Amino acid sequence: MNPFVFYAPTKVVFGVGAVEKTGAEAKAWGAHRVLIIYGSERVVKDGLMKRITDSLEAEGIAWWKIGGVVPNPHLGLVYDALEIAKRENVDFLLAVGGGSAIDTAKAVGYGLYEPDKDVWELYNHDRIAKGCFPVASVLTIAAAGSETSNSSVITDERTASKRSYNDDLARPKFAIMDPALTASLPDWQTESGCADMMMHTMERYFTNSGNMEITDSIAEGLLRTVIRNAQILHADPANLDARAEVMWAGSLAHNDLTGCGNGVGGDFVCHMMEHELGGMFDVTHGAGLAAIWSTWARYVVNNCLPRFVRYAVNVMGVEPGATDEETAERGIAAMEAFYRSIGMPIRIHELGINPTPEQIREMAARCVGACGGSKGAAKVLYEEDFIKIYELAL
Repeated sequence: MNPFVFYAPTKVVFGVGAVEKTGAEAKAWGAHRVLIIYGSERVVKDGLMKRITDSLEAEGIAWWKIGGVVPNPHLGLVYDALEIAKRENVDFLLAVGGGSAIDTAKAVGYGLYEPDKDVWELYNHDRIAKGCFPVASVLTIAAAGSETSNSSVITDERTASKRSYNDDLARPKFAIMDPALTASLPDWQTESGCADMMMHTMERYFTNSGNMEITDSIAEGLLRTVIRNAQILHADPANLDARAEVMWAGSLAHNDLTGCGNGVGGDFVCHMMEHELGGMFDVTHGAGLAAIWSTWARYVVNNCLPRFVRYAVNVMGVEPGATDEETAERGIAAMEAFYRSIGMPIRIHELGINPTPEQIREMAARCVGACGGSKGAAKVLYEEDFIKIYELAL
């Protein structure tokens, strides 16, 4: 066992119809002037936005809104939202959407707390945040887990730099989670979300510093649940029970629960490498993770063999082979087959992109810059390793 601190202060309001409680929850947290940050106009056209604003108005809360958040959310919209929030003396930020909207709201929250500083300095790791205006969310996409996590990811579209910043100051005050709000998502988005939430747990699972049995059991149960329900939703998108399962799994996968006691916080190489893919080519995050994972796994497997063997047997349900190496490979192959079964890619070219050698070297160099020279808990990797994995994953 390794020492750890588990901090999960977000209040979750879960269930069909939970959105009607948005105003009451915002009022309970002292909101008077709310900026709603959202992405797709779907939330306006299907009436969700009106349900939210009616709920706020019923509690006497004034509101403003800004839409247009995109996947791999842009810094430019963060700046635009900051202008509105400052002008209207906003005191609370409500994200409506998925991880991109929530990450944008967190960035705006940091920016409002220190209005004389450039918020991008945080994501570029030039300084540390001193505070964050309160953030909450109405979740419409089960994927990133940003609704209960301390992390956010923003892309500076001017330089194609995609960077993360993690700080408990930005953990949301509450999350409204209604599985019915995800029912109209396209299958690609649903399954990309499932790949993302699984990766949040796998990044914490593949380490060499020791793990607690209870944490492993939670992680393995979560992964098996997502695998089963992702396949259900691929065949039956209207299955509300399956949507509820993956929605809750997405939050648990990234609120740090599945990493308690692993001593290092996790591996997160696949995330760092996908951030560069996303920044350069604007690929869907979960799909990009799936396209990299098995190549990364085969690259590091011999340095983290007991964990890959356990994963193969306890999560993927494979029959053990004659050697640990054979068992681990069966598990990786089973994971690839699962990705195929839900329409996810297992190679970069399946994303519709074909990075040049120069682009690969640039992405690897940016990985090194973002992580301070090296990254990895299953195996510590350096710039040449990133290059090789990108090349092998093509």
